[in-house]
Amino acid sequence: MDKEKELIDKLIDLAFAEDIGDGDHTTLSCIPDTAMGKSKLLIKEAGVLAGIEVAKEIFSRFDPTMKVEVLIPDGTEVKPGDVAMIVEGKVRSLLQTERLMLNVMQRMSGIATMTRKYAKRLEGTRTKVLDTRKTTPGMRILEKMAVKIGGGENHRIGLFDMILLKDNHVDFAGGIDKAITRAKEYCKEKGKDLKIEIEVRNLDELQQVLDLGGVDRIMFDNFTPEMTKKAVEMVGGRYETESSGGITFDTLRDYAECGVDFISVGALTHSVKGLDMSFKAC
Repeated sequence: MDKEKELIDKLIDLAFAEDIGDGDHTTLSCIPDTAMGKSKLLIKEAGVLAGIEVAKEIFSRFDPTMKVEVLIPDGTEVKPGDVAMIVEGKVRSLLQTERLMLNVMQRMSGIATMTRKYAKRLEGTRTKVLDTRKTTPGMRILEKMAVKIGGGENHRIGLFDMILLKDNHVDFAGGIDKAITRAKEYCKEKGKDLKIEIEVRNLDELQQVLDLGGVDRIMFDNFTPEMTKKAVEMVGGRYETESSGGITFDTLRDYAECGVDFISVGALTHSVKGLDMSFKAC
């Protein structure tokens, strides 16, 4: 949690530096420093709200005297006309924080909305939807927070908190057996307690993994539903299973009904439209 806050604080600082530079000259030129006011976050599109807690951090970091009244919490399904929060403080502070807060909340709410759609599609199955590392550089922690708010699960946060042996790792290492063996030796040597996942491209590679063992999860890359069903039967519950690659919303349930534990979907974060909302004086 401390690491998350550190990353979020750095992101907020960078975003303000990028947006305000040596000053918001529009606001400074026409709004007195003593002017006080209120603004409301108005929802303009149906979806799932996400980012309220981050918005509070944005306001607090810019001006600790700003007061935030949250009317709708993260994770709530919202509709046009809903007011999610009211913020009171210096008018200069309201104007200078508006765009960063909206950029974050629109993006996070768009991701949460998309994730909720996928999560509902999986209801009644054992399968959970996972995000990927296909995120906006610098905003990963916020985007993965939004996935959880929407009802999904986080895969690894980055390259540091899990070992995922993908096809290129396997090929460069000289094969599945060498890749797994080296990963296990590395964890032992470095004193790392990391889960090991390996990607397989066909049933022959899956059998190699099953013969060797030593992993926690097996990813079926670009399998058909028919191949996936066979693969799940071969694993027989000995390892966690994950489907990935080429899976759309329309085919999502087909893969889930094969019995996989997880389905990873890059579309949760890499091509999401922000949820429409505005920050208006009230």
